[in-house]
Amino acid sequence: MDLRLSADEARFRDEVRTWLNAALPDDLRRKMHLGVRPSKADIVRWQRILNEKGWAAPSWPVEHGGTGWDATQLYIFKEEMQRAFAPDPLGMNINLVGPVIIAFGSEQQKKELLPKIRNLDIWFCQGFSEPGAGSDLASLKTTAVRDGDHYIVNGSKLWTSNAHRADWMFALVRTDTTAKKQKGITYLLIDMKSPGITMNPVITMDGDRWCNQEFFDNVRVPVANRIGEENKGWNYAKYLLGHERVNFGKVGATKARIALAKALATRVISNGKPLSEDQRFQEKLALIDVELKALEITNMQVVAAMKKNTDHKQDPKASILKIKGGELYQAATEILVEVAGPQAMARQTEFLKGETGTAVGADWAATTSHNYFMMRERTIAGGSTEVQHNIIAKAILGL
Repeated sequence: MDLRLSADEARFRDEVRTWLNAALPDDLRRKMHLGVRPSKADIVRWQRILNEKGWAAPSWPVEHGGTGWDATQLYIFKEEMQRAFAPDPLGMNINLVGPVIIAFGSEQQKKELLPKIRNLDIWFCQGFSEPGAGSDLASLKTTAVRDGDHYIVNGSKLWTSNAHRADWMFALVRTDTTAKKQKGITYLLIDMKSPGITMNPVITMDGDRWCNQEFFDNVRVPVANRIGEENKGWNYAKYLLGHERVNFGKVGATKARIALAKALATRVISNGKPLSEDQRFQEKLALIDVELKALEITNMQVVAAMKKNTDHKQDPKASILKIKGGELYQAATEILVEVAGPQAMARQTEFLKGETGTAVGADWAATTSHNYFMMRERTIAGGSTEVQHNIIAKAILGL
């Protein structure tokens, strides 16, 4: 990032860059650079390195283990992490459930849960979407009926990322079936080891398991695991989704992938010359570069607005970041498939899992199609593109 950095901001960027270069384990850096999905152990190990440094939850308040960085420093940190091919701190923990507990949880919940969330002693997944309730989340039907000191939960959640890795779920459940659909929802923390929970894998088009469907059959959840007030969960969900969407710009990650594509294209011969010299290929890269610069400028506008924001309302431009950031990251994965050519289809399962095994063809090419297919979900995850268009039309264009 080089858009009008002050001298202090440039020094901060250099500090972050130097530390990441030294602290990121070489084996994990190579995995991420090759596009191999990190294991649970990889993510836990890296987050604990960040936590020891005090950087695992950079946007949290200082009293809860945050850094005290301003919006520009946070943006620099995220971009440098992506530039270094370092895994982000687990988003479900740091960007989603953690901020909700800080804002709406009890003092006991903050004391008990936040240190474990920050250190990834507890891995959370997000139990929001259901069959028939995805973009129209308020239509959810999973119920929670009060029974003394517990809620009895019945229903199903779908498209739950990393639920098979998770220890706990933060979930939206319906506690009032007679109220307006947004008014009868409660936010619960559910131990995934609770009796009555079963889980089925959902294999996506990339051939991997990272989504799941869970079924709840009379699952008992202590009332003490409720965040905030009963039937106020929709308010907490809107707060959470604002945190989720502002992180979808992924400028640094897209820059890193495009830079990798440019470098690799010099080594790939097409029609008797390096692919990097092909005019059509150059034009595609130039178009992405222009749009990426525009996204970066929009990102900086959001960062500037965050510095002036005292009411903590979500900037509607975050929806632009979500849409365009996802599109450009998808474009970066598509470019890498084009560079890989036929080798993109020659991938071995053990290689994708990060286990011992030799990829067919160049090692970097073996994951390109996998990541291309995996990134199709960017159009939907965190709020579908159609929903984001509605937000932009209403909040920015006044339609």
